[in-house]
Amino acid sequence: MFNVSLPWSPRARHASRRRTLALALALSAAAIGAPAQAQAQAQAQAQAQAQGQMQMQAQAQPTLSLDQALRLAQARSHQLVAQDAAASAAREMAAAAEQLPDPTLKAGVNNLPIDGPDRYSLTNDFMTMRSIGVMQEFTRADKRRARSVRFEREAEVAQAGRAVALADLRRDTAMAWLERCYQERMRAVLQAQRTEAGLQVEAAEAAYRGGRGSQADVFAARSAVAQIDDRIRQADGQIAAARTRLARWVGVQADEPLAPPPPLDTVALDAAHLDTELQRNPQIALMAGQQAVARAEADVARSDKHPDWSVELMYNQRGPAYSNMVSLNVSIPLQLDPKNRQDRDVAARLARVEQLRAERDEALRDRVAQARGWLQEWHSDRDRLAHFDRTLIPLAGERTRAAIAAYRGGGGPLGAVLEARRSEIDTRLDRLRLELEAAGLWARLNTLIPTEPAATAPARPADATEH
Repeated sequence: MFNVSLPWSPRARHASRRRTLALALALSAAAIGAPAQAQAQAQAQAQAQAQGQMQMQAQAQPTLSLDQALRLAQARSHQLVAQDAAASAAREMAAAAEQLPDPTLKAGVNNLPIDGPDRYSLTNDFMTMRSIGVMQEFTRADKRRARSVRFEREAEVAQAGRAVALADLRRDTAMAWLERCYQERMRAVLQAQRTEAGLQVEAAEAAYRGGRGSQADVFAARSAVAQIDDRIRQADGQIAAARTRLARWVGVQADEPLAPPPPLDTVALDAAHLDTELQRNPQIALMAGQQAVARAEADVARSDKHPDWSVELMYNQRGPAYSNMVSLNVSIPLQLDPKNRQDRDVAARLARVEQLRAERDEALRDRVAQARGWLQEWHSDRDRLAHFDRTLIPLAGERTRAAIAAYRGGGGPLGAVLEARRSEIDTRLDRLRLELEAAGLWARLNTLIPTEPAATAPARPADATEH
């Protein structure tokens, strides 16, 4: 038996073309989706592989969780140290203000002659005296206590300022962490679609070589890949910016991989009791502390209406021929016009108290309205996320699969597949952006009430009824 090579017959060429077309269809099916069951199995395998890789990476290198980021930010903060120092200084001043003033030592020469036969003599003239004495101001106990209380209130204001700084720090750190987390998730979606789009280019090229597809389809597939590459570059820039913002709070640990985000479906506020709960808001507590300082200053001004006494004891030594002397003096300030001086000072201090009280009440109303608006937006975002998961994302996936099936069957253009896939990418990215917005609201709401990182605030479900 001899093998003889003969030119291809038309039937052989037709069979080869069918095989090429079958290969293109196979590549296209691999690139743009198989039947629903096969595609689901492939997606499940890919997800399992991705989860396995993520677990291996998590075991290989440390991750930065949101709670760890909050602790790092608090440990690195210099503002908190400054507020602690301010509170300590005020407490020291409070202790000092409750003491009597230091006594005053006095020494001198009185009635020294500067001419005549006794000039510059300390002993010849009977009026010349060398004096030494001490003077003590006796501040009233209630006045000293009022001044001490004023500094104690300033220490409380410094502590309230620390709570404000801590709340701002926790909010900004959480938002920086969440932004990086969701930017990386968006990039992962784009990268997964980039892989599928690359396979789609190969399928389009194979179909074109097999005579099934057009060159325009090849360029369309390549253009879709280029657009995804551009969006990936944009996502890389946003991730780098988010990492920089996170590094502002946590330092070099910002380069570590992030742990999964905590559950974001609960908040520590109840819309029915915002007026009461937000009384503990750091900014409102700070304004309440400033009002207490103003009230303490009014008490000091009121105590100043009672003058302090000063007592001076002086020993006077004269010449040997004359007797030595002792002087005792008492000084009392005369408040000749209290109606226009002391009373007006007290009235001014009390007016300041009223000003701060009104400003605090107004700020509380504003903060309650703001928090209620955030709660409403957060609930709305949670409902929209559920709608994305139930309807929009499944519909986008079904549209893509339908376009793939039509293209595989020869009844649909590649452009419909590309448009469906682009729409699915946009839908998934829109969901992540919405989840990032909801996460930002979650961070704002959960930092309205002060909590240390180790503390766990009572949580309320996302579907709680608002009043």
